[in-house]
Amino acid sequence: MRRYLLSLLAVCLIGLAIYQYYQPVSIVDVITNEKLEIAADNLNKRHPMKTLELSDYAKSQGVTLQSPLYQQFATNQVVNLQGRISLPKQYPTQFVWVQIDYKGTESKADFLQTFHYYIPIKNDQFQQSLTLQAGKGEYQVTVRMPSNEKKEKFYTLTSFEVTNVNPEINREISYNLKGRESQLQLSKPAFGLVKTSRLVQISGSIKEKQLLVQLRKGDQVWRKTYAVHDGRFDESIPLLYGDGIHEVKLMVPDHKKAGYFVEGALFYVQNTSPQVSKPIEYTRLYYEKGIRLTNPLSSGDQADLTYPIAGTIDPSKPGTDQINHVVVQTEKGKEKATYFIPVHQYRFDGNFWFRFGPGTYRVILYIPDASTTNRDYFRFLGVASFQVTSHVLTDQRDLLPSRGIQSDNPQIYQLAKQVTQGAKTDYKKARKIYDYVATMMTYDMYKLRHNSFAWDDSALKSLQERKGVCQDYVFLAIAMLRSLDIPSRFVEGEAGNQRHAWVEVKIGDHWISMDPTWGSGYITPNGKFVKKYDSNYFNPSKRYLNKTHKRTGVVY
Repeated sequence: MRRYLLSLLAVCLIGLAIYQYYQPVSIVDVITNEKLEIAADNLNKRHPMKTLELSDYAKSQGVTLQSPLYQQFATNQVVNLQGRISLPKQYPTQFVWVQIDYKGTESKADFLQTFHYYIPIKNDQFQQSLTLQAGKGEYQVTVRMPSNEKKEKFYTLTSFEVTNVNPEINREISYNLKGRESQLQLSKPAFGLVKTSRLVQISGSIKEKQLLVQLRKGDQVWRKTYAVHDGRFDESIPLLYGDGIHEVKLMVPDHKKAGYFVEGALFYVQNTSPQVSKPIEYTRLYYEKGIRLTNPLSSGDQADLTYPIAGTIDPSKPGTDQINHVVVQTEKGKEKATYFIPVHQYRFDGNFWFRFGPGTYRVILYIPDASTTNRDYFRFLGVASFQVTSHVLTDQRDLLPSRGIQSDNPQIYQLAKQVTQGAKTDYKKARKIYDYVATMMTYDMYKLRHNSFAWDDSALKSLQERKGVCQDYVFLAIAMLRSLDIPSRFVEGEAGNQRHAWVEVKIGDHWISMDPTWGSGYITPNGKFVKKYDSNYFNPSKRYLNKTHKRTGVVY
């Protein structure tokens, strides 16, 4: 688990870059601006202007200020800071630090009280337009020079007081010293206070390989690490804590302490949505394999019958070239269902069903184990989990498509209609499907002996290859039954001293069993499959079936 370093130094070294939003200037804007300029000039004429004094340290470094020139003055929202260093030195930290404290009473918002700029020193000069962002009122501005000996140490250059006559509130993005040194630059959002619903988009550039995002509202805090590719990032950040102001910090790696992050940039988001969500839970493997969920982005979503899941996989991570599918498992109480989502060009995008009726489901995302060992089962590794509340009206567990059972496929439906033509009852339709699967399919002894199971084993694959083991018979039979709205389920258990699967079908209010695999033929003592249709395994009595079959459960 990552550790997070939020030292007092990191907290105080908050910085800011300027973004200007250009809009068409109306005559009203020009008049208003002229009035504000006149108001500032009148205040300056009314009070004596005392020359700004520099500290002894500033004088020792040969610093002079071209702007501002006075210790106390009024302005229309902007202060131009410009200085020169006449005794050039190689400072360990190449930034001038400016801290602006709002002393007025009109703006009560905490996030408007203090603001920081880190201004680069270039060619022994520094220059920046400082915005007084909290609106009308008094401000204290402190300018600090870097130490000429110790990195990240600053000494006061000067300080002055400013009266802002402009009531406009204009929050900018704040860049910390570490953010500046990491060349962190946001293109989205463009402002330090934005209004949006549920999500906020962040994109930009940085010279680091990862970025940590911290979301805070009151005492509630969430953090997540994001990968940076080729110096760029583009992510949607969930606003988890309902309506109101969320603080968003972008944190950069602390190269002094491995696994630590320090603040790089800061902005605020006003969320207009009242919906409260929970964070998705990620495992260590999620980051190691470069998994990136693009939907969902938070836990606690609402849905009806189906839900979309999508994401990408980092091709540069070891072993990811072998991931050709991801697995989604839904849990509602003790009930579980599994769905396979194919991966194409390191992207997955599919839907899964809430088959067990209304309620809250836990959803787990898995990736397959990269082991090449053949087994008669699949091994998966969890990477993320989240919750979704479904408002579906009914329990459709035995009617919906499921893993390997493409009952919604037109080819399956047309085949089922053709095979059951003339059958008037569900019982007779089930018998015709049993007969078709048992006589069409051939048992695959090679697959049995070598455990050559594949993630894409399915009803369609059984139909194409016309051979398989018990699961493949069952996939096809159930897919055909469900396509005709006949409830049916995949039964697992043991038969013939090995793992086995067969079908249960609901006819009216009763369930009957059918085993099209055993109805297809038998295996001789020397291991050869003999094709021989047997009708005894359609709707056998429980006593007859229990002699050879042991039921252990139902799989969805």
